[in-house]
Amino acid sequence: MFEPKSETIAPLDCYAAMRQLWDYLDHALTERPMLAMRAHLLTCGECYGHYDFARHFLDALETALNAECAPSALHARVRESLRADGFEPKYDE
Repeated sequence: MFEPKSETIAPLDCYAAMRQLWDYLDHALTERPMLAMRAHLLTCGECYGHYDFARHFLDALETALNAECAPSALHARVRESLRADGFEPKYDE
């Protein structure tokens, strides 16, 4: 039986990991870079701290976006402005 070679993923240094952090959080990387980031974050406490902060920041931002703290007309104008600039929400309106 033929078994394909398992490909190794090149490790990331901290500089490369931090350059890709936001793409990683947005799941915007392809499979190999996602795996390399995950492996780096599992072994680097300093980078994991940055990841953890950014993840909590995004969670708080999403919570704030879903809160009714402004009139719906203002929400609609902000969403339309963001769409006009190329941003799409990751939640159902």
